[in-house]
Amino acid sequence: MTLSPGTRDRLVAAVARLVRTGRHVSTRAAESVRGGLPSFGWGLLLPLERDGEQRCSALAAHAGVDVSVVSRQVAALERQGHVDRRPDPHDGRASLIRLSEAGAAALARTRAVRSEWATAALADWDEEDARRLGELLERLAADLDRAAPAPSRTALGAAS
Repeated sequence: MTLSPGTRDRLVAAVARLVRTGRHVSTRAAESVRGGLPSFGWGLLLPLERDGEQRCSALAAHAGVDVSVVSRQVAALERQGHVDRRPDPHDGRASLIRLSEAGAAALARTRAVRSEWATAALADWDEEDARRLGELLERLAADLDRAAPAPSRTALGAAS
């Protein structure tokens, strides 16, 4: 099914606004936690929390960026105490990165700030509308992932 240009343009504008708002909320949430979880921190700490320790290459694959970008970001997270690094027992040239207690606490504080924001923003919504929006956003995210072109190596380096 084809959407009308007006509907398509309205959706594109709404998604762009939602992304901008999400970035602003993430920045405010990061500023509110001790140690200021950097903007890229959330995206790297979540897979560590979910999947446990892993190499930078696995984090880079998850984030869809070059390993060199993740390596620099992990170094910053390590300096801030959000992650710990240890030698990979299977490959002495590589390291395994894990979420530290401070990193887990930063994620929890950031989640709390986001939750408070979402609760306030959705205070006038009924359960059915909120549930349906969640389903539609999940569908949109999956469809956008499928439709997105593969990033070029140039774009990957620019993501740092």
